[in-house]
This record gives sequence, structure tokens and C-alpha cells, in this order.
Amino acid sequence: MAARAEDLLPVEYFHVVFTLPAEIAKIAYWNKKAVYDLLFRASAETVTTIAADPKRLGACIGMTSVLHTWGSALTHHPHVHMIVPGGGLSPDGQRWIACRPGFFLPVRVLSRLFRRLFIEGLLALHRAGNLAFFGELAGLAEADAFAAWLAPLRKSEWVVYAKPPFGGPEAVLAYLSRYTHRVAISNSRLINADAETVTFRWKDYRIKNGDRQKVMRLATDEFIRRFLIHVLPDGFHRIRHYGLLAGAGRKAIVTKIRTLLGAESQDEAPSAEIIPLTLRQPCPDCGGPMRIVEIFRRGQQPRSRAPPRHQAA
Repeated sequence: MAARAEDLLPVEYFHVVFTLPAEIAKIAYWNKKAVYDLLFRASAETVTTIAADPKRLGACIGMTSVLHTWGSALTHHPHVHMIVPGGGLSPDGQRWIACRPGFFLPVRVLSRLFRRLFIEGLLALHRAGNLAFFGELAGLAEADAFAAWLAPLRKSEWVVYAKPPFGGPEAVLAYLSRYTHRVAISNSRLINADAETVTFRWKDYRIKNGDRQKVMRLATDEFIRRFLIHVLPDGFHRIRHYGLLAGAGRKAIVTKIRTLLGAESQDEAPSAEIIPLTLRQPCPDCGGPMRIVEIFRRGQQPRSRAPPRHQAA
């Protein structure tokens, strides 16, 4: 976390999620390293390509990607969470180009390119003999059968989801500290466990309106099976950095960007009004905008709240 804090920029950050279709997840089940690597590469190339397009942002960007392979019920659900600064360097590297406030890149455009890049990569893995097929998928080892099986996926919608922007760099760090090193289920969700069954809480995201919190009871061996699905191949890195945030030159680039951002802020008129960051939801009491006073991590004492004074005996 200390290393990531050094890379944070004083800009708006965005959260983008790339999810594999259920059909592709079946192949990933038996080919974790190859397919998860491709998921990382295709999603990163998608964002960097669209961001570099002069019609979109026209900038060289950087990002941190985190792989999750589970759904709330411990099912196999491979997806990548991507944390992206809201802007990038101009092609000549001399200017910081910021995206529009609250908007990064169009998700439909991202989805279409991601779909094409991933399918092309999957076909390349198949031609190279780097995919294994078992059970009901054994027939996909044949090139013609595999191509025919992929055909409907070229026309279906692939899920790329852009979440609301983070509240600021501190919120990005808090997110990374919570989610980058977590396993498929946390201890807080476990209710009971014995030799026969394991009981835990999960969220049913299919419920749009209403209580998503559910309780699931699984036979102990089934719980272990689901948990072990999410054990990654030995040496596999589930946190990766791309673009401006990749490689040994990252620190120099981050320092340069901070210098450019500092120069921009100095060029602004001293009388320019500073608009405080606000939440998207209005105040439930008066209906007015709710302003973010401070962002702090769990267990941390807020600076805006003075500690209670001890009363005299």
C-alpha cells in the first residue's frame, strides 16, 4: 500500500470492470493461466487503445488491474477490476490531458473492442495448442468446432461496467487495501461450519430492488471445491500495472505528471472558485447536495472530528 500511495495522482480516478461471458469462463476453468493472462492483456489493450484515440481522449494513460475469479456464492466468475487515473499524457509527453469530469470512456466502445481482442487472442491460443478441453467441451479441440462455438459470442454483448468515480486518491488507496489481497470469501461472511455443512452470507445481484442478502448452506466438500476453484496457478500475479504505471520508469513518469499538474494549477486565476467534491445522492433530509468532508479508512480517526474530551471526575 505504501508503494501504491507513491503512485497516486491528484486527479479523479475511475473504476472499470471487464467480465468474461459464462461460456468463456468454462474454458478458463481448465486453462486458468492462459485465459486469465489474456483477460489482463485484452482489457488493458482495450482501454489504452480507446484512450489514445484523438476522438476520445487522445492521451497515453496508465492503470492498475486486479483479477477476481469469484462471485458472491463462490461460483466461477472471472473479471478484472481496473483503476484508472482520469487522464493521461499527450503524445509528445508535454501536457496532461484530463477527461471530462465524471466521465472516462464510453463503455459500449470499450465492450466491442474488448470482445474482438479477446476472441482473437483466444483463437491464437487455440492455434498454438495452449488450450485444453475436457468433458462436454472435449470436441472444441477441433479448430472448426471451436470457431463455430465462438461465432455467437462475436455478436453477444460483453459486460464492461464503469462504476462511479472514486471520491479521490485516498479512496483509491482504501479500495486497494481492501480488495487486492482478499480471497474468495472473508471470515466475516462465515456463519457456521462443521464436518457436514458450511453456512455463509452472500449477495444475490439478480435482485434489482429489495434485500440482496441471502444465506447459503453447502456440503463441506462442495464448499471446499468452490473455494479451490479460485486458487491461482503458482506464481501468477493477480495485480498488474500497465501503460504509464508499468515498468521501472513509473516513478519518473509519476513525478513528471505531478509537475505538469502543479504547473496547471499555478496558471489558474487566483480568484477561481474551488468547487468542493460532492456525492451523487442528494441529502435525504433537505434534498441539497452532500459534500465530501473527508475520506478515511476503517479504524482511522477522522481529522474533521475532534476526539472527545475527558470529563473531569
